[in-house]
Amino acid sequence: MSVHFPSETHSLLKRAAEIKGQTIEDFVVSAAREAAARVIEQVDVLRLPAIDQGLLAEAILASPAPNRALVRATKRRHQLLG
Repeated sequence: MSVHFPSETHSLLKRAAEIKGQTIEDFVVSAAREAAARVIEQVDVLRLPAIDQGLLAEAILASPAPNRALVRATKRRHQLLG
């Protein structure tokens, strides 16, 4: 991949790369990879405020007992899949 930067951006990237002891190419790839991982994490990770975390935990802990259909389905699954 070939990317052209304005001279001001190139100077900034060059300085940052020198500080990290990397080539500009390695620095740009590393920074892009880190940015990509952050973007994906923001989509993949559910973040809840403390109050909502508590409500979610309460809902999970207070879930109703399994009904007859669920018990039968679980037994059938164990018969089929072990």
